[in-house]
Amino acid sequence: MSFLDPQRLRYIASGAILALALAAACPASAKVLATVDGMEITDDDVQVALEDLGPTLPQQIEGPQREAYVLDYLIDLRLVARKAAAEKMGESPDAARRLAYYRDKVMMETLLGKVAKDGATDAAMKQVYDDAAAKQTSEEEISARHILVPTEDEAKAAFKRVKGGENFAKVADEVSKDPGSKGGDLGWFTKDRMVPEFGDAAYKLKKGEISDPVKSQFGWHVIKLEDRRRKPFPSFEEVKTQVAQYVAQKSQSELIMKLREGAKIDRAEAPAAPILPPLAPR
Repeated sequence: MSFLDPQRLRYIASGAILALALAAACPASAKVLATVDGMEITDDDVQVALEDLGPTLPQQIEGPQREAYVLDYLIDLRLVARKAAAEKMGESPDAARRLAYYRDKVMMETLLGKVAKDGATDAAMKQVYDDAAAKQTSEEEISARHILVPTEDEAKAAFKRVKGGENFAKVADEVSKDPGSKGGDLGWFTKDRMVPEFGDAAYKLKKGEISDPVKSQFGWHVIKLEDRRRKPFPSFEEVKTQVAQYVAQKSQSELIMKLREGAKIDRAEAPAAPILPPLAPR
């Protein structure tokens, strides 16, 4: 059975030179999964390849099959890379440029990974969170229910029922055309999240008040304000992942800017417009 399908051939073509540049002794702790004429392929090698190939792998291949696919790719890669070495392809100017590029790329990714890990300490993340929380302007949000119907007459009929004392949620379940709000409940929201007509009417209400029928692009609404509060700032645990990403990228960006400031960089042509450093966080 041949594993050299077109997709794998593309992987091999792009990876053979990299294999020539990065071949190294396997760590003693690595588990050997295969040997190719005595050359070992370990689970660490498979992990490196998985990280490199990532989203380009066929999506229908998952779990153990995914790792088996990558192992077959590595076997083919070793064979093709050895053939390329035997034909002295690694000595060509083009291969030398590619080898230098991939070596620099691996070294860069290794260093930036270390910088990100070292920078994203609990103390640094907590400091970023506390600074953001201190600068956060408290925003008011409301909790409301609504009844949505197609016509003004239906809205007036629903309004009459709830103003007459019928349970708002019960009437909403019976007549409202909004399937996404059980009992008409819209939860907590800020004014800008709603269409202007709805937001304006809802924010004018006092707790427990019911609006007159309000027309929007979706139909006619009857709105009941349940409560008001200042929008709470998310807890540290809720945003810890995003904070960690920010701190890691900030550490990487600071290193890159420091390296640029300390280097003499001459461009043959000036860039057309000011741009961010290629690796700076957007």
